[in-house]
Amino acid sequence: MIAWLLAAALALPASAMLPESAPPPPEQVMAVPPRLQAQVQAEVIGPARGDLDRLRRLVWFMADDERGLGLLYREDATYTVAEAYLNREANCVTYTLMFLALARLARLDAYPQEIEQTLSWQQLDDIVFRSNHVNTRVRVGRQRYLVDVGGNLVVGRHPAKRITMQRALAQYYNNRAAMLLSEQRLSDALAHAGIALQLDPAYPTTWSNTGVLRLRNGDRSGAENAYATALKLDPVNSSALFNMVGLYQRSGDRAREALFRKRLDKVERSDPFHQFLLAMQYEKQGDGALAAKHYRRAIRLHGGEHRFYSGLARAYLLDGDARHARRALERALALAKDEAFRVSYQARLEQLPP
Repeated sequence: MIAWLLAAALALPASAMLPESAPPPPEQVMAVPPRLQAQVQAEVIGPARGDLDRLRRLVWFMADDERGLGLLYREDATYTVAEAYLNREANCVTYTLMFLALARLARLDAYPQEIEQTLSWQQLDDIVFRSNHVNTRVRVGRQRYLVDVGGNLVVGRHPAKRITMQRALAQYYNNRAAMLLSEQRLSDALAHAGIALQLDPAYPTTWSNTGVLRLRNGDRSGAENAYATALKLDPVNSSALFNMVGLYQRSGDRAREALFRKRLDKVERSDPFHQFLLAMQYEKQGDGALAAKHYRRAIRLHGGEHRFYSGLARAYLLDGDARHARRALERALALAKDEAFRVSYQARLEQLPP
């Protein structure tokens, strides 16, 4: 079984951060430095002709490395707006918060969105981080425009949905808490999680993550209460269910462990991403038959994802079934929109026997 121990961290820790004395207050996270304000005025607001031109200029300004910010995407770059301006790096959370802050200066009607379930995860020691994704939607007249950094790397089970600014800011503190946990800085991580809960107490992800932090801090009762709160808000939250199973397993409460394991198994059977990860696990073990079984189940649950068919083709090849592998790869090619994937799939097809 895939272990979701700390879920929905929107970016993953790759390097140590400098020590922090206290979390920045929410207003500081999105504060725009005066020099940046002046640049936005000169490059975006001043020369623009209308809302759509301001939007185009702002998107250009974020990316241009000569007269603009030249922001580079990095998964672990969870920064305040001022820090991102200094470092010229951002992940999806920081990019979204910076764009919203600058859009406010440019008098654009912009709001944050979230894709809750994405096919993105990473393990660090005994913690598995499952990632969500955020982006921005901008309204200009009757039109809606999407502003997204790293979106081409995201596989989402459901379309993005609008979220509040409080939740968008909570994502920042959730990310920082995850990074601080990876550095064994529990008190700092709990302080960040506490602000996330204050900003959005109805967000089950933060409660599940807080439960992990409390358990690591020796507060078993506090962890149990946090997981229970997450499940009250979202009864099918796979992270909270998994964490509750682990909690009762370690305490020897077999009855409650079995109860929550039954709930978790039901959720995972209907989760195409979990089936995909199980398939990859069996594929790495060289078991083509079981890998193909779970790839097919993922496809039945979410049939429009080309990477599921690509994996199925690999699983068939493990068992020497080139005919079915070809069919799966042809379907992956038909579904893929990105040219790099299409080239890769075409090359694999040409290598298969006729």
